[in-house]
Order: sequence, then structure tokens, then C-alpha cells
Amino acid sequence: METTARRPLLLRLVEDYWGIILLLVAWELWVIANSFNPIVMPTPTAVLGDLVSHPDVYLRNVGITLAVAAFGLVMGMVVGTGLAVAAWFSPVAAGLLNPLTVLFSSVPVVALIPVIARLLGYDTSTVLAIVVIITFFPSFVFASSGLRAPPPGAEDLFRVLGASRLDVLLRLALPAAMPNLAIAFKLAAAHAILAAMVAEFLMGTSGLGYLFAKTKSDFQTEQAFGASAVATVISATAFLLAGLVERRVRDRYT
Repeated sequence: METTARRPLLLRLVEDYWGIILLLVAWELWVIANSFNPIVMPTPTAVLGDLVSHPDVYLRNVGITLAVAAFGLVMGMVVGTGLAVAAWFSPVAAGLLNPLTVLFSSVPVVALIPVIARLLGYDTSTVLAIVVIITFFPSFVFASSGLRAPPPGAEDLFRVLGASRLDVLLRLALPAAMPNLAIAFKLAAAHAILAAMVAEFLMGTSGLGYLFAKTKSDFQTEQAFGASAVATVISATAFLLAGLVERRVRDRYT
């Protein structure tokens, strides 16, 4: 009974993730066939063994990266949405904010980190600032388009009924923008993890990025690959969970 109960789940995993399984098997065989030193290229089983052997190391750094990424994601969404609302209220603000946000988001994050670190210090505050910078732009763009795309004729009806600009925002524009904000949240969720890890890697403070940088320099290749694998899994999970949130929001507001 136990075997038959597990079999459908195992088959579903193989059907859904056969490409990843094939890649891991090819990686394992390639390393074995070429007799690579573990310092140069570890096998997937060696990486898995390190994950099992040192869970406390990974969990501690995952907690740091997740906390910074989650807080930065929320702040980035708030900042981006707030700027979009300001641009919606005022054409002058829109003319000022639109080119500035595009210009600011076009600067490579690697170039921003040294500047922000000089201003905020080489600690978690700089990592948080980088996550905010990475995540605010999608929310600004999608919120701006959503605020300006209410149902046809709805804004005219609000004007005829004498609604104030604030009432139009709260009762019409923001609800209309919610599906777009859900898309922005879905896109930014995975990027927040990667942005935090890149900042940690370059600054050498704490978290998964710091763990990757330290173990790479110490030739602990299994742990470096383990940190990368954990970051990938977390980013993919964040993307999938944000996708569930997006579907719920779409069902609610469309």
C-alpha cells in the first residue's frame, strides 16, 4: 500500500522535472568521466551531501537573506506604488518621475553597490537598499499602467457623480491597478532574493551571497554550489508562491 501510494507522486515529479533530473544525471556522469577534482567541479551528490551535513550553516544564512529580501520587497513595492500614485495625481510629477525612474533603473546594480555602501555603510542596510532599488521599478511601471486603465467609461461616471480625485483613486484607479500590481509582485519576488544575494556577495557581510563568496575563496566548492542551489530553489519557490497570489488577485479584481 505504501509503495502504491508513493508511486503517483514519484511519477508526477519525474514528469514535471525530468529536464532537471536529466541535467543533474549528466552533470554527475560528466564529472565522474573526467575525474575532476572536487575543488574544480563537485558532483551533485557531493553538493547534496554537504547540504545534509551542514544544515545549520545554510539555514542561518537563508534566514538572513530571506528577511532582507522580504522586507526590501515590501518596501520596494510601497515606494514604486507611491511614486506611481504621485505620477497619476500630477502631470508635472509624471513628467519628472518617469524619466528619472527609467534612468535610475538602467544603472547596473553592480555599479550602485559601492556608491550606496559609501552612504549607508558596509552592512545590511546597503543590501536592503539594493533590494528596494531592484524591486521598486516593476511596481512603478505596472502600477502606473494599471492606474491609467480603469474600465471604459468608469472614470467619466465618477466625474458625473461628483467624486473627488481621491475618491477616484481609492474606489476606481487602485482596484483597477491591483492585477498589474500582482504581476509586479510576481516578477519582483524572485529578483529580490537574487538582488540580496548579489549585494551580499559583493560586500561580504552575511547571508547566502556571503556564504558563496567565502566558500568559493576557501575552495569549499561543494558548499559554494550548495549556496547557489539553495538560492535557486528559494527564488523559484518565491516566484511560484507569488504566482498563486497573482491568480487570487486576478480572480478578485477582474
